[in-house]
Order: sequence, then C-alpha cells, then structure tokens
Amino acid sequence: MEESNDLKLGVWRAELQVAPDEVLPFVFEVTSPQSLKIFNAEEVILVNDITYSNDTIVFKTPVFEGYVEAVIDKGSLKGRFIKESLDRIVPFSAEFGNSERFSSKTNNTRQNVDGNWEVVFSPNVEADRYIAKGIFKQDGNKVTGTFRTTTGDYRYLEGVIDGNKMKLSTFDGAHAFLFTAEIKGGAMNGMFYSGNHWKEPFVGQRNESYDLPNANDLTFLKEGYDTFEFSFPDAEGNIVSLSDGRFKNKVVIVQVMGTWCPNCLDESKYYSEYYNTTSNKGVEFVALAFEYAKTKEKAFQSIGRLKESLGVSYPILLAQYGTSDKAKAQEKLPMLNHVLSYPTSIFIDKKGKVRKIHTGFNGPATGDKYIEFKTEFTNFIEALTNE
Repeated sequence: MEESNDLKLGVWRAELQVAPDEVLPFVFEVTSPQSLKIFNAEEVILVNDITYSNDTIVFKTPVFEGYVEAVIDKGSLKGRFIKESLDRIVPFSAEFGNSERFSSKTNNTRQNVDGNWEVVFSPNVEADRYIAKGIFKQDGNKVTGTFRTTTGDYRYLEGVIDGNKMKLSTFDGAHAFLFTAEIKGGAMNGMFYSGNHWKEPFVGQRNESYDLPNANDLTFLKEGYDTFEFSFPDAEGNIVSLSDGRFKNKVVIVQVMGTWCPNCLDESKYYSEYYNTTSNKGVEFVALAFEYAKTKEKAFQSIGRLKESLGVSYPILLAQYGTSDKAKAQEKLPMLNHVLSYPTSIFIDKKGKVRKIHTGFNGPATGDKYIEFKTEFTNFIEALTNE
C-alpha cells in the first residue's frame, strides 16, 4: 500500500445524499491511517476498523453493521454508506480540510430555538403520527440538542440556524438523520430524513412546560399474565430462561433490545457499567436481542461485537433474527400488551413479580432527563434488593 493512498490526516467534511436536493453533513478527523473520529455535538465516535485496498477505503463504526466504502482521490472521497442486512445504500462523499458541518449563508440569528418544543411527527397521517419533545441549545447561529419521543431520543444532533431555517444532523454508523425546519417565532415546520429511505414532516411549537407521557406507563403485562417468561439461546447454544439458578432470588432487569439500535447502545453502555461496577450482588441483567441480520450466525456476530465493544458481561440472548418487526417481537413475548420500543426494560423483583416496565431510553444526549433516569434507576433497584 502506497503512502499516497492513505487518508490524509486532519479534518474532513462528509455528505450523505439523503434526497435529490438534500445532503446530510458530518465532520470527522483522521488521526492516523488506521484511526478516525466522528463528531456529533458532544459525541465523539472512535473508529479503528479501517481497511485499504488499492485506492479504496472501508471504515466501520463500533458495534453497528453499517460501513462506508469509498475511493480515495487525493483530498476527496466518493463512495457509499452501506447497510447490507437492510439492502440500503446511501451515496457518500467527503472533502479534506473543511470543519464546517453546515455553511450558514446569513448571519441572521433573530430566530431562536433555545428551550423546549412540543413536536408532532407525521401530523396528517394517523397511522404514522407520533409525539416528541424538542430540546435545543442555541449559541449564536449554532444549535445542538435532540428530539425525545416515547420510544427514545434521536441522540446527538448538531447544526445551525440559517436565516429562518434550522438544519440539524447526526451520523453514528447506524442512523443517518437530517432535520430541516422553517422557524417563525414560536412555531417550526420541518422535514425529517432517515437515510435516503424515509422522510416525514413534523411541526412544533415552543412550550417550556411540555413533557411526554410517563415511560413507565406505556407497556404492561396483559390481563391473565402475572409473570414474565422467556427461553432463548446464547452464543454457545445454551437455552437461558428466567427460571435458571443465576436469577433465583435476584432482582432481574430484562432488556428488550437490538444491536442495530443506538438507543439500545446507550442503555447497554449504562447497564454494563452499572453491572460491572456495582457492589450489589442481588441484581442480574439479561438482554433479549431482536436482530434484523439475515442469518443466526450474523446476528450472533453483531451480539459479539456489542459485548466486546462495551465490555458487557451479562447474557445477551438471540430472541429473533431476520427482522426487528415489533409485532413479531410481541409474538415472542405474548405477555406484553405490545413491544412499543427498542429498548424496553422489564424490572422483576426477587419473587419473580414484574414491578415496572420502562419503555424507551433517554440517553446522554437528553441531558437532565438522562441524569434523572440514572437516579430513578439506582434508587428503584436499591429499594427492590432491600425488600
């Protein structure tokens, strides 16, 4: 491999073509030929999985399946962002030496989105309609923040106010999100792009007192069920059930998740850190993975990458592969009224009784809500183990 074919060290600005007239930008820094960092607001994603072949480079973010494949031509890259299991391909390009995520055509910052917003996505299509809370911080024309929904958050968004238009984006190797919106005083009217396969409108209004429904009230055991049960295999082929000895007389947190899901990654990171550092030996975790990987082998490869990357030492079982469809997931867990979200956590006391079901996860991008969750979690677990 010739030195000239290595990625140039320094900052690059990338674009994903999510629509004929819209690009999703993100910034990354190459720190060595085998290492780069992707930036989304406060988030920094370290990428060490980089391979070269002649004039082509492939890089893959930790845990997630998606990868970028591009041809190197001096200070530029041209290629694709690929998610093979979902047959999705998004055109990708990058230029060296540009650290500006969005270029602002005007210095007009009279529009201000700082604060909380009451938001509805797909407001005119009942089947697709869902509510959200926008949480934004604005400094000059720079904006960071996220949208919280009843199933989780859209993680670290970063962008600008350009005249009366807000532009926000994030790229983490799993999700490629672009939000654009017209801002008029206390109202916003926008479009959300997820890769190049999905887009939907959203509307919002400023509402500092707005909050979402309680995440502990959305999922529950159906009438006629008083326990939660499962039997699924681990990577060694062992069938693991809640009746196993390791869970006896323990408080158990069952995590319904997928390795493809960034909110699940955030939750798994927190649960793993708690499990590996807590002195409370009366607590066990077990994750049930619902994977869209097309084969069992690929699904377990994804589970292995997640466990290795985060240092997860509790079991992650394969509940389903070939689809992450929530209706199919609910068939595997018939005692739940529905599987509304990946992730969902079921809290079971030492006697095997379900005490709480928490839908979604408010990750670190949500700021105070994440801190609130951690406090509620530790207090609740301590109360259950002291019973």
